[in-house]
Amino acid sequence: MSKGQKLLNWIDDRFPLSSMLKEHVTEYYAPKNFNFWYFFGSLAMLVLVIQIVTGIFLTMNYKPDGTLNGAGIPVAFASVEYIMRDVAGGWIIRYMHSTGASMFFVVVYLHMFRGLIYGSYKQPRELVWVFGCLIFLCLMAEAFMGYLLPWGQMSFWGAQVIVNLFGSIPVIGPDLSVWIRGDFVVSDATLNRFFALHVIAVPLVLLALVVAHLIALHEVGSNNPDGVEIKKLKDEKGIPLDGIPFHPYYTVKDIFGVAVFLIVFSAIVFFLPEMGGYFLEHPNFDQADPLKTPPHIAPVWYFTPFYAILRAIPSFLGTQVWGVIGMGAAVVVIAFLPWLDRSPVKSIRYRGPKFKFMLVLFIIAFIGLGMLGAMPPTAGRTLISQILSFIYFAFFLGMPFYTKNDVGSVPVPTRVTETNGKRQLQFLVLVAVTIIAAYLFGTNV
Repeated sequence: MSKGQKLLNWIDDRFPLSSMLKEHVTEYYAPKNFNFWYFFGSLAMLVLVIQIVTGIFLTMNYKPDGTLNGAGIPVAFASVEYIMRDVAGGWIIRYMHSTGASMFFVVVYLHMFRGLIYGSYKQPRELVWVFGCLIFLCLMAEAFMGYLLPWGQMSFWGAQVIVNLFGSIPVIGPDLSVWIRGDFVVSDATLNRFFALHVIAVPLVLLALVVAHLIALHEVGSNNPDGVEIKKLKDEKGIPLDGIPFHPYYTVKDIFGVAVFLIVFSAIVFFLPEMGGYFLEHPNFDQADPLKTPPHIAPVWYFTPFYAILRAIPSFLGTQVWGVIGMGAAVVVIAFLPWLDRSPVKSIRYRGPKFKFMLVLFIIAFIGLGMLGAMPPTAGRTLISQILSFIYFAFFLGMPFYTKNDVGSVPVPTRVTETNGKRQLQFLVLVAVTIIAAYLFGTNV
């Protein structure tokens, strides 16, 4: 017996290392027909690691202090400039972290969309989906609190606007806003508590939810583009007939996805870290000034669809609470998909025309709201936002009606089939056309 095997045996006697690797990697059987949509789960794990590692290095030189130094510059803002200009390699660590924040939402949105089109939220994966939605909520909280830390103009005023929204809640609103800020305005106290939550509290919750998400997934097994439960058909050894070991087949496949992702990620970090003001907004390169309001305050791009819904709902009885409720409901309603969808099939491949039509409208509405939320409001844009908000909620709340008995003409398979790349190409073309059309239309309204 080799020394390595002896060491492994010694560890296994005290910790279930080998059994965990077998259960979750080497002997975890996944469907044979995974396509490129299944890259984004592993990519989300990769970006999470990037954010944790770069965040640790950033905290070594960052100071959560909103007071002014001798030069009249906020200490927090000056520490970010110090990281960018004087710390060895600080600029690339900061750009990796800022780019990673946006790329995190890119892969998570695509990961959630894959679950939507292939019915990965349906029985028996309801808990997997709920854990995923809780992860999404934690990511939003993590991103919002981290956004304040550079203490730039948009960081300061964005936090001011968002926290003030809680003040519209009847009875408890004003006290709740003060409790969140730790002061009557966004100040040094706000910066310190957001730093603590961003660095310690929320990441611990996030990691716990990720572990729960993976455990729940491996307990019921992965879904696939055909929506066939591979655990129903097994050989005499109990191995799924339509399954293959996750390692080495999908670990190798995921390495290819990781390589492509890192090429794109590196290109952004080195050549376009600001991404035209969408990843790093231009006002955030100016220090926070409580006496100077930016001409247009908007959240980062990944929050803009929900921000557009907030702005689309008019005030009622002098309060904006209905907009806040609408924005919150737009996020929470996603978690109820397992119980809203009444379709007897999982995958979009075998859905009827009603679901596909509503899905196209949902894609247009979500992208359109995202673009409108980043633009200054006008009467025309507000009207369009209201129409798109109605479509957004109609997709979810109307689902019990239009998904019932909505089955396509193609028979639902009992075994997995080959992946058809034509559908993915059609989807990408639809998204590209929607983005271009929404941008051109929105800028002229």
